[in-house]
Amino acid sequence: MLDTIYYGSSLKTWLISISLVAAAFIACKILAILNNLLVKQIARSRNDPYEGLCLKALERPVQLALILFAAWLALRQLHMTDDMLHLVDHSCSILAIVNTTWLVARLITSFVEESIIFSSYRDKNRRLDTSLLPVIKRTLNILVWLIGIVMALNNAGVKVSTLLGTLGIGGIAFALAAQDTIKNILGGITIFVDRTFRIGDTVNINGMEGTVEDIGIRSTHIRTYDRRVVIIPNYKLTDTSITNISREHARRVVATLGLTYDSDCHKVRNALELLKKIPETVSDVHKKDLSATFSEFGDSALVLTFIYFIRKQADIRETISAVNFEILRTFNEAGLNFAFPTQTVFLENNRRQVAE
Repeated sequence: MLDTIYYGSSLKTWLISISLVAAAFIACKILAILNNLLVKQIARSRNDPYEGLCLKALERPVQLALILFAAWLALRQLHMTDDMLHLVDHSCSILAIVNTTWLVARLITSFVEESIIFSSYRDKNRRLDTSLLPVIKRTLNILVWLIGIVMALNNAGVKVSTLLGTLGIGGIAFALAAQDTIKNILGGITIFVDRTFRIGDTVNINGMEGTVEDIGIRSTHIRTYDRRVVIIPNYKLTDTSITNISREHARRVVATLGLTYDSDCHKVRNALELLKKIPETVSDVHKKDLSATFSEFGDSALVLTFIYFIRKQADIRETISAVNFEILRTFNEAGLNFAFPTQTVFLENNRRQVAE
Protein backbone atom coordinates (compact mmCIF):
# COMPACT_ATOMS: atom_id res chain seq x y z
CA MET A 1 0.00 0.00 0.00
CA LEU A 2 2.83 2.40 0.82
CA ASP A 3 4.24 1.76 -2.64
CA THR A 4 1.09 2.98 -4.36
CA ILE A 5 1.91 5.81 -6.74
CA TYR A 6 0.04 9.10 -6.51
CA TYR A 7 0.94 11.89 -8.95
CA GLY A 8 4.32 10.36 -9.70
CA SER A 9 5.37 9.63 -6.08
CA SER A 10 4.64 6.77 -3.74
CA LEU A 11 2.37 7.07 -0.73
CA LYS A 12 5.41 6.60 1.52
CA THR A 13 7.13 9.58 -0.09
CA TRP A 14 4.01 11.72 0.33
CA LEU A 15 3.81 10.77 4.01
CA ILE A 16 7.46 11.67 4.54
CA SER A 17 6.96 15.05 2.88
CA ILE A 18 3.86 15.82 4.91
CA SER A 19 5.63 14.69 8.09
CA LEU A 20 8.51 17.07 7.40
CA VAL A 21 6.15 20.05 7.09
CA ALA A 22 4.16 18.97 10.18
CA ALA A 23 7.38 18.56 12.17
CA ALA A 24 8.42 22.09 11.15
CA PHE A 25 5.14 23.56 12.48
CA ILE A 26 5.52 21.61 15.74
CA ALA A 27 9.10 22.83 16.08
CA CYS A 28 7.93 26.41 15.52
CA LYS A 29 5.38 26.04 18.32
CA ILE A 30 7.99 24.63 20.71
CA LEU A 31 10.41 27.39 19.72
CA ALA A 32 7.79 30.04 20.49
CA ILE A 33 7.14 28.59 23.95
CA LEU A 34 10.85 28.38 24.79
CA ASN A 35 11.43 31.89 23.46
CA ASN A 36 8.68 33.35 25.65
CA LEU A 37 10.14 31.65 28.71
CA LEU A 38 13.63 32.98 27.94
CA VAL A 39 12.36 36.52 27.30
CA LYS A 40 10.46 36.51 30.61
CA GLN A 41 13.53 35.26 32.44
CA ILE A 42 15.69 37.97 30.88
CA ALA A 43 13.07 40.61 31.70
CA ARG A 44 13.13 39.54 35.34
CA SER A 45 16.92 39.56 35.55
CA ARG A 46 17.27 42.88 33.61
CA ASN A 47 20.91 42.09 32.97
CA ASP A 48 20.99 42.74 29.22
CA PRO A 49 17.89 44.12 27.48
CA TYR A 50 19.40 43.45 24.07
CA GLU A 51 19.32 39.67 24.60
CA GLY A 52 15.54 39.73 24.98
CA LEU A 53 15.32 42.11 22.06
CA CYS A 54 17.25 39.75 19.77
CA LEU A 55 15.11 36.80 20.80
CA LYS A 56 11.90 38.66 20.01
CA ALA A 57 13.22 39.84 16.64
CA LEU A 58 14.50 36.40 15.70
CA GLU A 59 11.42 34.38 16.63
CA ARG A 60 9.11 34.80 13.62
CA PRO A 61 11.81 34.92 10.89
CA VAL A 62 13.39 31.76 12.32
CA GLN A 63 9.99 30.06 12.38
CA LEU A 64 9.42 31.02 8.76
CA ALA A 65 12.91 29.80 7.86
CA LEU A 66 12.15 26.39 9.43
CA ILE A 67 8.90 26.11 7.49
CA LEU A 68 10.57 27.13 4.22
CA PHE A 69 13.38 24.63 4.74
CA ALA A 70 10.94 21.85 5.59
CA ALA A 71 8.81 22.70 2.55
CA TRP A 72 11.91 22.65 0.33
CA LEU A 73 12.97 19.26 1.70
CA ALA A 74 9.42 17.96 1.33
CA LEU A 75 9.18 19.06 -2.29
CA ARG A 76 12.60 17.61 -3.07
CA GLN A 77 11.34 14.21 -1.89
CA LEU A 78 8.63 14.16 -4.53
CA HIS A 79 9.14 13.06 -8.11
CA MET A 80 9.44 16.16 -10.30
CA THR A 81 10.93 17.10 -13.61
CA ASP A 82 14.20 19.02 -13.82
CA ASP A 83 12.32 22.21 -14.69
CA MET A 84 10.08 21.82 -11.67
CA LEU A 85 13.06 21.18 -9.39
CA HIS A 86 14.79 24.28 -10.76
CA LEU A 87 11.64 26.32 -10.13
CA VAL A 88 11.38 25.04 -6.56
CA ASP A 89 15.04 25.76 -5.80
CA HIS A 90 14.78 29.21 -7.39
CA SER A 91 11.59 30.12 -5.52
CA CYS A 92 12.92 28.92 -2.19
CA SER A 93 16.14 30.92 -2.61
CA ILE A 94 14.15 34.09 -3.34
CA LEU A 95 11.89 33.48 -0.33
CA ALA A 96 14.99 32.87 1.80
CA ILE A 97 16.38 36.27 0.76
CA VAL A 98 13.07 37.94 1.59
CA ASN A 99 12.97 36.21 4.97
CA THR A 100 16.56 37.25 5.72
CA THR A 101 15.69 40.83 4.79
CA TRP A 102 12.73 40.69 7.15
CA LEU A 103 15.00 39.38 9.92
CA VAL A 104 17.60 42.11 9.40
CA ALA A 105 14.92 44.83 9.30
CA ARG A 106 13.39 43.58 12.56
CA LEU A 107 16.77 43.39 14.26
CA ILE A 108 17.91 46.86 13.19
CA THR A 109 14.68 48.72 13.95
CA SER A 110 14.19 46.92 17.28
CA PHE A 111 17.80 47.56 18.24
CA VAL A 112 17.49 51.29 17.46
CA GLU A 113 14.23 51.56 19.39
CA GLU A 114 15.57 49.70 22.43
CA SER A 115 18.82 51.68 22.34
CA ILE A 116 17.06 55.05 22.46
CA ILE A 117 14.50 54.06 25.10
CA PHE A 118 16.99 52.19 27.30
CA SER A 119 19.56 55.00 27.10
CA SER A 120 16.94 57.54 28.09
CA TYR A 121 15.81 55.39 31.01
CA ARG A 122 19.37 54.72 32.16
CA ASP A 123 20.56 58.35 32.02
CA LYS A 124 17.77 60.80 32.71
CA ASN A 125 20.12 63.74 32.27
CA ARG A 126 20.84 62.73 28.67
CA ARG A 127 17.42 61.88 27.32
CA LEU A 128 17.25 61.21 23.63
CA ASP A 129 14.43 62.45 21.47
CA THR A 130 12.11 59.45 21.23
CA SER A 131 9.89 61.33 18.76
CA LEU A 132 12.54 60.49 16.15
CA LEU A 133 11.74 56.78 16.45
CA PRO A 134 8.93 56.55 13.85
CA VAL A 135 10.89 58.25 11.08
CA ILE A 136 14.17 56.46 11.92
CA LYS A 137 12.46 53.07 11.93
CA ARG A 138 10.64 53.74 8.66
CA THR A 139 13.78 55.02 6.97
CA LEU A 140 15.83 52.01 8.07
CA ASN A 141 13.05 49.64 6.98
CA ILE A 142 12.91 51.23 3.54
CA LEU A 143 16.69 51.00 3.10
CA VAL A 144 16.91 47.38 4.25
CA TRP A 145 13.97 46.29 2.10
CA LEU A 146 15.34 48.09 -0.96
CA ILE A 147 18.60 46.16 -0.60
CA GLY A 148 16.70 42.90 -0.05
CA ILE A 149 14.47 43.49 -3.09
CA VAL A 150 17.50 44.23 -5.29
CA MET A 151 19.17 41.01 -4.11
CA ALA A 152 15.98 39.00 -4.70
CA LEU A 153 15.57 40.43 -8.20
CA ASN A 154 19.20 39.69 -8.99
CA ASN A 155 18.75 36.13 -7.78
CA ALA A 156 15.62 35.84 -9.91
CA GLY A 157 17.65 36.61 -13.02
CA VAL A 158 16.62 40.23 -13.46
CA LYS A 159 19.45 42.46 -14.68
CA VAL A 160 19.48 45.01 -11.90
CA SER A 161 21.87 47.37 -13.71
CA THR A 162 19.50 47.59 -16.68
CA LEU A 163 16.56 48.11 -14.34
CA LEU A 164 18.36 50.87 -12.46
CA GLY A 165 19.22 52.56 -15.74
CA THR A 166 15.59 52.51 -16.77
CA LEU A 167 14.58 53.90 -13.40
CA GLY A 168 17.20 56.62 -13.77
CA ILE A 169 15.69 57.77 -17.05
CA GLY A 170 12.22 57.82 -15.56
CA GLY A 171 13.48 59.28 -12.31
CA ILE A 172 13.48 62.82 -13.67
CA ALA A 173 9.81 62.65 -14.57
CA PHE A 174 9.05 60.98 -11.26
CA ALA A 175 10.91 63.69 -9.32
CA LEU A 176 8.95 66.41 -11.10
CA ALA A 177 5.69 64.65 -10.27
CA ALA A 178 6.75 64.10 -6.65
CA GLN A 179 7.81 67.64 -5.78
CA ASP A 180 5.29 67.93 -2.95
CA THR A 181 6.40 64.59 -1.51
CA ILE A 182 10.04 65.67 -1.56
CA LYS A 183 9.09 68.96 0.11
CA ASN A 184 7.21 67.05 2.79
CA ILE A 185 10.22 64.79 3.46
CA LEU A 186 12.53 67.79 3.73
CA GLY A 187 9.97 69.49 5.96
CA GLY A 188 9.90 66.45 8.25
CA ILE A 189 13.69 66.49 8.46
CA THR A 190 13.56 70.20 9.33
CA ILE A 191 11.08 69.52 12.14
CA PHE A 192 13.41 66.93 13.69
CA VAL A 193 16.58 68.97 13.22
CA ASP A 194 15.05 72.14 14.68
CA ARG A 195 13.10 70.13 17.29
CA THR A 196 10.09 72.32 16.67
CA PHE A 197 7.89 69.87 18.55
CA ARG A 198 7.80 66.23 19.59
CA ILE A 199 5.16 63.53 19.76
CA GLY A 200 2.93 64.32 22.74
CA ASP A 201 3.52 68.10 22.66
CA THR A 202 0.59 70.49 22.61
CA VAL A 203 0.96 73.04 19.82
CA ASN A 204 -0.90 75.98 18.32
CA ILE A 205 -0.71 76.20 14.53
CA ASN A 206 -2.49 79.19 13.00
CA GLY A 207 -5.00 79.28 15.84
CA MET A 208 -5.59 75.51 15.89
CA GLU A 209 -4.52 73.81 19.11
CA GLY A 210 -3.99 70.12 19.61
CA THR A 211 -1.65 67.31 20.60
CA VAL A 212 0.94 65.90 18.20
CA GLU A 213 0.18 62.20 17.75
CA ASP A 214 2.55 61.24 14.95
CA ILE A 215 5.34 62.80 12.90
CA GLY A 216 5.72 60.96 9.63
CA ILE A 217 7.91 61.33 6.59
CA ARG A 218 5.12 63.04 4.65
CA SER A 219 2.79 64.56 7.22
CA THR A 220 2.15 65.28 10.89
CA HIS A 221 -1.00 64.12 12.72
CA ILE A 222 -2.48 66.46 15.33
CA ARG A 223 -5.49 65.60 17.50
CA THR A 224 -7.47 68.71 18.31
CA TYR A 225 -9.46 69.34 21.48
CA ASP A 226 -12.65 68.14 19.77
CA ARG A 227 -10.84 64.77 19.30
CA ARG A 228 -10.50 65.07 15.55
CA VAL A 229 -7.23 64.17 13.83
CA VAL A 230 -5.89 66.87 11.51
CA ILE A 231 -3.25 65.77 9.00
CA ILE A 232 -0.91 68.59 7.98
CA PRO A 233 1.74 68.21 5.23
CA ASN A 234 5.21 68.76 6.70
CA TYR A 235 6.24 71.42 4.20
CA LYS A 236 3.39 73.67 5.39
CA LEU A 237 4.68 73.46 8.95
CA THR A 238 8.02 74.92 7.89
CA ASP A 239 6.31 78.02 6.44
CA THR A 240 3.98 78.85 9.31
CA SER A 241 4.15 80.14 12.86
CA ILE A 242 4.00 77.38 15.48
CA THR A 243 3.56 77.89 19.21
CA ASN A 244 4.77 74.95 21.29
CA ILE A 245 2.49 75.23 24.32
CA SER A 246 4.16 72.29 26.08
CA ARG A 247 7.42 74.21 26.36
CA GLU A 248 5.97 77.19 28.17
CA HIS A 249 6.97 77.48 31.82
CA ALA A 250 3.63 79.03 32.72
CA ARG A 251 0.52 80.31 30.94
CA ARG A 252 0.18 84.10 30.93
CA VAL A 253 -3.34 85.45 31.43
CA VAL A 254 -4.39 89.09 31.08
CA ALA A 255 -7.69 90.03 32.75
CA THR A 256 -9.27 93.47 32.34
CA LEU A 257 -11.69 94.65 35.03
CA GLY A 258 -13.75 97.82 35.27
CA LEU A 259 -14.92 99.62 38.43
CA THR A 260 -17.67 102.23 38.49
CA TYR A 261 -16.65 105.90 38.46
CA ASP A 262 -18.12 106.43 41.93
CA SER A 263 -15.26 104.29 43.34
CA ASP A 264 -12.84 106.46 45.29
CA CYS A 265 -9.05 106.02 45.51
CA HIS A 266 -9.35 103.83 48.60
CA LYS A 267 -11.64 101.37 46.80
CA VAL A 268 -9.38 101.22 43.74
CA ARG A 269 -6.32 100.55 45.90
CA ASN A 270 -8.27 97.93 47.83
CA ALA A 271 -9.22 96.23 44.57
CA LEU A 272 -5.56 96.08 43.51
CA GLU A 273 -4.58 94.57 46.87
CA LEU A 274 -7.30 91.93 46.56
CA LEU A 275 -6.04 90.98 43.10
CA LYS A 276 -2.48 90.60 44.39
CA LYS A 277 -3.72 88.17 47.07
CA ILE A 278 -5.25 85.78 44.50
CA PRO A 279 -2.25 83.33 44.63
CA GLU A 280 -2.95 82.80 48.35
CA THR A 281 -6.34 81.26 47.60
CA VAL A 282 -5.79 79.79 44.11
CA SER A 283 -2.77 77.49 44.42
CA ASP A 284 -2.08 77.10 40.70
CA VAL A 285 -1.37 80.81 40.23
CA HIS A 286 2.28 81.90 40.43
CA LYS A 287 3.14 84.54 43.01
CA LYS A 288 6.06 85.62 40.87
CA ASP A 289 5.60 88.17 38.04
CA LEU A 290 2.04 88.92 39.15
CA SER A 291 0.87 92.43 38.24
CA ALA A 292 -2.25 94.43 39.17
CA THR A 293 -2.41 98.05 37.98
CA PHE A 294 -4.86 100.90 37.52
CA SER A 295 -4.30 101.13 33.78
CA GLU A 296 -6.66 103.76 32.39
CA PHE A 297 -9.79 105.84 32.64
CA GLY A 298 -12.25 104.12 30.35
CA ASP A 299 -15.38 105.53 28.75
CA SER A 300 -17.58 104.11 31.46
CA ALA A 301 -15.20 102.48 33.97
CA LEU A 302 -11.98 102.77 35.92
CA VAL A 303 -9.97 100.05 34.18
CA LEU A 304 -7.79 97.64 36.15
CA THR A 305 -5.38 95.27 34.38
CA PHE A 306 -4.57 92.02 36.17
CA ILE A 307 -1.72 89.89 34.73
CA TYR A 308 -0.96 86.51 36.28
CA PHE A 309 0.69 83.20 35.35
CA ILE A 310 -0.73 79.70 35.72
CA ARG A 311 1.57 76.78 36.54
CA LYS A 312 2.42 74.45 33.64
CA GLN A 313 0.88 71.32 35.19
CA ALA A 314 -2.43 73.01 36.05
CA ASP A 315 -5.69 72.83 34.15
CA ILE A 316 -5.73 76.20 32.37
CA ARG A 317 -9.49 76.60 32.02
CA GLU A 318 -10.30 75.41 35.52
CA THR A 319 -7.69 77.75 37.02
CA ILE A 320 -9.00 80.77 35.08
CA SER A 321 -12.49 79.92 36.29
CA ALA A 322 -11.27 79.63 39.89
CA VAL A 323 -9.52 83.02 39.64
CA ASN A 324 -12.66 84.67 38.23
CA PHE A 325 -14.81 83.21 41.00
CA GLU A 326 -12.32 84.46 43.60
CA ILE A 327 -12.33 87.97 42.11
CA LEU A 328 -16.12 88.04 42.05
CA ARG A 329 -16.35 86.84 45.66
CA THR A 330 -13.76 89.19 47.13
CA PHE A 331 -15.00 92.25 45.21
CA ASN A 332 -18.59 91.63 46.30
CA GLU A 333 -17.50 91.26 49.95
CA ALA A 334 -15.50 94.50 49.71
CA GLY A 335 -18.43 96.39 48.19
CA LEU A 336 -16.65 97.01 44.88
CA ASN A 337 -19.01 97.48 41.96
CA PHE A 338 -18.19 96.34 38.45
CA ALA A 339 -18.93 98.89 35.76
CA PHE A 340 -20.91 98.39 32.62
CA PRO A 341 -21.50 100.71 29.62
CA THR A 342 -23.88 103.54 30.59
CA GLN A 343 -25.20 106.82 29.21
CA THR A 344 -26.25 109.85 31.26
CA VAL A 345 -28.91 112.19 29.78
CA PHE A 346 -29.05 115.85 30.87
CA LEU A 347 -32.10 118.04 30.14
CA GLU A 348 -31.36 121.80 29.99
CA ASN A 349 -33.42 124.61 28.39
CA ASN A 350 -35.64 122.05 26.75
CA ARG A 351 -32.63 120.62 24.92
CA ARG A 352 -31.25 117.16 25.42
CA GLN A 353 -27.53 116.64 25.58
CA VAL A 354 -25.99 113.23 25.71
CA ALA A 355 -22.75 112.71 27.61
CA GLU A 356 -21.18 109.45 26.90
